Amino acid sequence: MDALAPPPDLGRSWWLREALAREEFAGQDAPPLAGDTTADVVILGGGYTGMWTAWFLTERDPGLDIVLLEQDICGGGPSGRNGGFCDGWWGHIVDLIDTYGEADAFELLMHAGRSPSEIAAWCEANDVDAWFRMGGDLAVASAPAHAGAWRRTLDAAARLGVADEFRELTADEVGARVRSPLFGAGLFMRDAANVQPARLARGLRNALLARGVRIYEGTAVTRFGYGTPVVVETPGGRVRAGDAVIGLGAWATWWRAFKPHLTVRGSYMVVTEPIPEQLKEIGWTGGENVRNLRSSIHYLRTTDDGRIAIGLGGLQPDLARHIDPRYAYDESSVRRVADDLFRMFPELVGTRIDAGWGGPINVSGFAMPFFGTLEPGNVHYGLGYTGNGVGPSHLGGKICAALAMHADDGFARLAVVTREPKRFPPEPLRSPGMYAVNAAIRRKDDREADGTSPDLATRTVATLPRRLGFHLGPRP
Repeated sequence: MDALAPPPDLGRSWWLREALAREEFAGQDAPPLAGDTTADVVILGGGYTGMWTAWFLTERDPGLDIVLLEQDICGGGPSGRNGGFCDGWWGHIVDLIDTYGEADAFELLMHAGRSPSEIAAWCEANDVDAWFRMGGDLAVASAPAHAGAWRRTLDAAARLGVADEFRELTADEVGARVRSPLFGAGLFMRDAANVQPARLARGLRNALLARGVRIYEGTAVTRFGYGTPVVVETPGGRVRAGDAVIGLGAWATWWRAFKPHLTVRGSYMVVTEPIPEQLKEIGWTGGENVRNLRSSIHYLRTTDDGRIAIGLGGLQPDLARHIDPRYAYDESSVRRVADDLFRMFPELVGTRIDAGWGGPINVSGFAMPFFGTLEPGNVHYGLGYTGNGVGPSHLGGKICAALAMHADDGFARLAVVTREPKRFPPEPLRSPGMYAVNAAIRRKDDREADGTSPDLATRTVATLPRRLGFHLGPRP
């Protein structure tokens, strides 16, 4: 790639283009809704949450009539363009305890921790080649300020009796797995995998069609009517249903019921050309997910065809008052991600970058998803994954299915259902405040990466969310 040229914008993520080029993932057409219809359950959103909800509803009641509405194509949003990290909430163990207490945190970890292996089993049972690989998760110190940052995690794991899930690595041990001049010591979590996210999404979509779920793609919701039944209006018709499930991700941020609890950030990725020989040279052959300990996190992984995909989170191209095309592709952001890749691995300079893309992330105040039911008791939701949804959305589908079935079981009583999510400040403070905080967080991270100490003003603003009780950004 020319050093001056930005990574190419292909219109969709490389993941989704790769999947759609294959007949088994493109699947049969699911045209827009045309005319009025009824259903037992209508699902808004064709991402992981909506589709896993539909799947688990069919598991609970194969005769249930389910309609799923998606404004684009299933997997066209975050589910088809994320990094493909598939894990539970082990990396959030400290915040889980701080938010829900040790007993509820342990219960959540036990449920979410099953999702990677259950997704692997689902892919095998349904003949979906989603490039699933259980390679573990490697969190590395990429600046002196990060050294030992995992002590809180290890202490929390010891208190819950799950210390075996983690292994502290020296810098040499990290280098034996992935060699980079920027990587120091780190923490390895064994129970983590990666997938080709769009293959998983499209495979799930096609499995739902085979089960009789009615999916309407290219169908935007123009009006949502609460009541019994709920009435969902679209440009081509209406759906009347006994229950509704809202799994709209970042697009739910401006719904009145959810706006106090969600905000939007951007995340951007690039993917290299296939470089299997170079991966061998840097020792990265074990399939590990890699992330550094910045608050504006770098996350990277390899692919089955020998590429590196790397992303950078916490970016915000505007005040986040709406989602505009810059979230899908922002030249300065994707260029920075490519530059950061070459800083991590100088021997890759000159490697072609095949694509760059981005997308909005719905962020919750506790950095955890939240689930629940709105009045009059037949509208259910699962939102706020904060960039970690591939594995947890599988559990989210179980929760939303339980809520939609009005089942008084363990899934409906988990702490992510029963606890009130954190509220963000109202406008006009909210948008400019988040913009200023995100800028300070990135500035702090960048200065620490350069070996310089952030100034007092930067540290103060960057750590403000934590001091206000949010689980976002660095600790004071």
